[in-house]
Amino acid sequence: MSVDGSLPLFPLHTTLVPGAAVGLRVFERRYLDLVRDSGRGEGFGVCLILDGQEVGAPATPAAYGVQVRIEDFDVGADGVLQLRLRGTRRFHVERTRVRDNGLVVADVRWCEEDPDDELRPQHALLATVLGHIIEQAGEAYAPANPALLDQASWVGWRLAELLPLSEQQRLQLLQLDDPHQRLQQLLGWMP
Repeated sequence: MSVDGSLPLFPLHTTLVPGAAVGLRVFERRYLDLVRDSGRGEGFGVCLILDGQEVGAPATPAAYGVQVRIEDFDVGADGVLQLRLRGTRRFHVERTRVRDNGLVVADVRWCEEDPDDELRPQHALLATVLGHIIEQAGEAYAPANPALLDQASWVGWRLAELLPLSEQQRLQLLQLDDPHQRLQQLLGWMP
């Protein structure tokens, strides 16, 4: 399988999906360097930690993750860099290596972007569920365009972000290339 590029990784105990946001406190030198260098290249990726911790020795990342963009940053009262990241495109890790400073770098293959397919009738219930969740969660999760509630990919990713799923379930969804399969999986997890 061919490799599309190299991407430094920030392994976390969370599975980030495209379009979702996460806050991050950055204090280890290797990750401060990663943030500094991310403006010079492809940025960096976030993967679920399969084995290890977020700090200390390099963790073992999952084989799928998302590239992130930094939406906002600040320095807290304690002097620690605080980032707000948003997931963008998915990637598959082909192999990893660890730099001298402990930073994990992956050779990645970019996953195809989801098509703008409309929801299929059997998944209409999921858009209704998402609408109710957004009403409860607040405006921050509301679609910029109401037509997004009819798009299979957007509905699937927002449900993956907002439903109380395990990180392993989110990872399963991240690995699926077909937005309709993702919705079917979500439907199967509904009580």
